[in-house]
Amino acid sequence: MSDRTTSLLLPHPSGLSVIPERPSLLPTKHKPVKFSLIIPTFNESQNIEELVSILSKILDRTIPQQYELIVVDDDSPDRTWELASELISEYPQLRVIRRQAERGLSTAVICGWQAAQGEILGVIDADLQHPPEILIQLWREMERGAELAVASRNVEGGGVSEWSLARRFLSRGAQMLGLLILPEVISRLSDPMSGYFMVRRSAIAGKQLSPIGYKILIEVTARGQIRWISETGYIFRERVAGASKVTWKQYVEYLQHLVKLRFSLWPVTRFFRFGVGFSGVFVDMGIFYLLRTALDLALTRSAIFSSVIAIINNFL
Repeated sequence: MSDRTTSLLLPHPSGLSVIPERPSLLPTKHKPVKFSLIIPTFNESQNIEELVSILSKILDRTIPQQYELIVVDDDSPDRTWELASELISEYPQLRVIRRQAERGLSTAVICGWQAAQGEILGVIDADLQHPPEILIQLWREMERGAELAVASRNVEGGGVSEWSLARRFLSRGAQMLGLLILPEVISRLSDPMSGYFMVRRSAIAGKQLSPIGYKILIEVTARGQIRWISETGYIFRERVAGASKVTWKQYVEYLQHLVKLRFSLWPVTRFFRFGVGFSGVFVDMGIFYLLRTALDLALTRSAIFSSVIAIINNFL
């Protein structure tokens, strides 16, 4: 690594995982930064240049010289951070942080937000599965006054491209678990596992954020002062380059995160009153799987029937 590359890297923020109320005052020749978009990366050298180029073109048209892209790389073996830093001369709004002692998507996002200058903070995956053009719609919702604008696969205009039945099954089960364990938070989001959103700095500034795993939206919604949530539909794309990082570990961490938030937000005794509803998850998922595989019923009808049966089970 050259001295020039090292000099281009932003320092790694230290201390508690708290977003400062005032933007970081870094020297800049441009207008005040309105929007900071965090791109957490690990082994994304095949995608980062294309993504930065596309995002820069979109934001140059929308808020020219009033944004920054912050790549937060977890010391990738493929040296994503180094490739990204070499792009700074071509894209002056680009910043790069190399984390060498810590890993994890959620903490990488927080790290980027701590170093950010913008009053509106965002996050997008680096694998090009999140369509960058949706940024414009999310930005418009923030301009209208939303505290949180979320790109969702589960509203009008949203969906997934080529997910297998097993992956759809797991995603649905994860959301059902969320509704049972953390209903007052998950019910506000049609796609609580989305990793593509914008949030006002003022809504989360000063809050201690401690997410587990790779999804931070639930943490932001639970701990932030968020009244208005706006959702925009998007089609989740299949990865073209690089390797997927979704494993069973992520689902386990998701469950751990839900339980951790539950105990921190509610008294323990009140939490256990919802234990009876836990059985509904297995009823819902089991009936859904049966209708789709054994009876070959349509996806929408299977989802409706399985939900109704689960509700009746929980009522009884």
